[in-house]
Amino acid sequence: MLHRILIVTAVAAEADSVSTGLGLGGQELVPLPGGFVLRRHTDGTAPTGRVDVLVGGVGPAAVAAATGTALAYASMTETGADAPYDLIVSAGIAGGFVPLAPIGSIVVSASVVAADLGAQTPDGYLTVDELGFGRSAHPVPEALTGRIAAALHAGGRAHTVGPVLTVSTVTGTAGRAAELAARHPGAAAEAMEGFGVAEAAAAYGVPVVEVRAVSNAVGPRDRAAWRIGEALESLGHAFGLLGKTVFVDLDPS
Repeated sequence: MLHRILIVTAVAAEADSVSTGLGLGGQELVPLPGGFVLRRHTDGTAPTGRVDVLVGGVGPAAVAAATGTALAYASMTETGADAPYDLIVSAGIAGGFVPLAPIGSIVVSASVVAADLGAQTPDGYLTVDELGFGRSAHPVPEALTGRIAAALHAGGRAHTVGPVLTVSTVTGTAGRAAELAARHPGAAAEAMEGFGVAEAAAAYGVPVVEVRAVSNAVGPRDRAAWRIGEALESLGHAFGLLGKTVFVDLDPS
């Protein structure tokens, strides 16, 4: 079976780390409507036959539009497939909730959560689910997270499995970090794109997982403490491990 995987990042540096880690060689640049461009690897070096890497932009709205465009394009051009992809991965760097997810470690999403999609009320925060307007979380199959975690463990890569929060405003204070941690028990990381990717994937019935490398602690904004280079290197190493294991024999159910 020829597996098709779409990996979506926010920025090019993340996409470069993923592609390098997977050992992807030559690529075809596929222009999509709206100015998006897929990096399509079909030269035989891709671990599963074909891997598409998409730079979707920063924030849930931008990346949802990009992912939805890629899915629509694939559904119109692919033949003999029930879904345009077998798996979609939201990938990149993120803030980690200490002490669960230290800098340089990998976070695998047990769920992808829209952490600030709701309403503030005098009695506290209400999710969009509680308001009756939609959903604010996409669970990831335990079988999939378990296989990813096992591959990372076997490769000696420190990792955590837990909810990954999607926010539109990055946390910059200890108070906000504590609020999010209390509202979402077990939250391991905070980023800005996962829920947008997951919403687009759900519309096409494609499984989704978020894989993040931690570049900084969630809390007071301290750019001097960020380790972006280290996180990008960790991200590439993680995808190198997954490309030789989980993605080779893909069963996202």
